[in-house]
Amino acid sequence: MGVFEDLSHFLEARLDEFLQANPHLELMALEEQLRGQEADAINLLGDLKRRQKQVEDQILSTAQSVQRWHGRVEKARTANRLDLVQAAQERQATLLRQGNTLWGQMQGIKAQIEQTRELQQKIHRKRQELKTNIAHEQQVRRTQTANPESSWDTTGWHQPPVNSFGQPADPLEEKFMRWETEAELEDLKRQMKR
Repeated sequence: MGVFEDLSHFLEARLDEFLQANPHLELMALEEQLRGQEADAINLLGDLKRRQKQVEDQILSTAQSVQRWHGRVEKARTANRLDLVQAAQERQATLLRQGNTLWGQMQGIKAQIEQTRELQQKIHRKRQELKTNIAHEQQVRRTQTANPESSWDTTGWHQPPVNSFGQPADPLEEKFMRWETEAELEDLKRQMKR
């Protein structure tokens, strides 16, 4: 097992190094992970809604049974069949307890649906933020490759690098943008691990 663990650690380290050298791929991997989590949340919502419908149907059926047994209690009482009155009252009480249990389950399912919906929306927002970061990172890479630092104009004078808006690029601005993007990436990673 030691060899496999060593190999696994080695591969993980190489993967981490590769992703650090290619942050756009890391962002894309995180986006894919968020997509999967969002799909899982949507599937869970569907399952919870089906379960809620089942419990609601059971509550309705139980309520109808309670009404039927209430009518039987009254009918037996009118006929002076005390032996049947007591048995029918016990059955009605059992059904009422069952209905209360089902009602509690339905309230729990509704709370789960609300929590899952909030989680799905939160994941969706994070995914949109990540897509924006990916687009920004791609724009920065395109700008860097389209505007090499040592470009010459037709007169031979050195021209400073320019950004996508034709304005001189600020190396400090680029460093801060890169640093801020990396900080957002680290923040997303921490949030994903929670």
